[in-house]
Amino acid sequence: MSITSTIATSAERRATVSTADGVELAVREYGPRDADLTVVLLHGHCLRTASWTYVRHALVRQYPGARIVCYDHRGHGDSAAASRRTYHLEQLGKDLRDVIDAVAPTGPVVLVGHSMGGMTVLSYVSQNPHEIGTRITGVALIATAASGIADAGFGRLLRNPAVSAFQAAVRRAPGLMHHAKLMACKVFAPIIHTAEFGNRRVSSRVLALANAMHNETPIVTMASFLSAFMVFDQTDALAVLSKIPTLVLCGSADLMTPPSHSVAMAAAVEYSDFVLVDGAGHSVILEQPRKVAEAVGRLMTRAGGVAGARLALIA
Repeated sequence: MSITSTIATSAERRATVSTADGVELAVREYGPRDADLTVVLLHGHCLRTASWTYVRHALVRQYPGARIVCYDHRGHGDSAAASRRTYHLEQLGKDLRDVIDAVAPTGPVVLVGHSMGGMTVLSYVSQNPHEIGTRITGVALIATAASGIADAGFGRLLRNPAVSAFQAAVRRAPGLMHHAKLMACKVFAPIIHTAEFGNRRVSSRVLALANAMHNETPIVTMASFLSAFMVFDQTDALAVLSKIPTLVLCGSADLMTPPSHSVAMAAAVEYSDFVLVDGAGHSVILEQPRKVAEAVGRLMTRAGGVAGARLALIA
């Protein structure tokens, strides 16, 4: 594992972290290098660091003394592709460890995960329970689940035999299936809009950003992670989070990971901060970034290491 700096500016620093198995991950860093607190934002399936743009912007403005780190998971965004056999949540937990060791080897860290990013956080917690309360001083689980993803909401579709057939077709002819994916995105756009954005109207720029992130994700990446969701179960990791401040947040109209998942997680973590954003869907971090940033800001304060917060949040 190593880190290579590629671009350094006052607003954003770009770097590449090489994982233990040699996959290069694209990292973005904001705020002072010597910050008292580092916040790592982890994106969801078929997304990239850009999904955190509005939340990140609010946090940087409100907490200029904190360091905010974002990175693209393997096979996503600007990070390198890897063997499809490594596209599972246990590996993403190990990747997170490599990123933390590279960009924040010392000092307290708060982990904030959306959707698959939240599952990555739980995998990391399971793999490194000794760091909870020492290195890791706060966790936020946003629009995600600890288990039973295929038991509720749109997650039930994972049990459909067509999903297995789709994965097999991708393994045989990924190029052909990529074109089919682009066509399907147009056909099913109304359904995807409802599933991701709930019952609120969202701006055209938010829709454009979400569609671009989905369309740019390689079909192999998209298909390979589906099996991991089916068997994911990190319920036991939740008890460990009772040691530290924990935020559980979801939208009331989330059809991907319905609120029942978040309610169950919050109930399993003592003194957790449970936030239900009325009317928001699975893409709550794009729909309601101000409310998400406010909740994460409270978590940062509870986790310690931030002071002198500015009250300037985005409108």
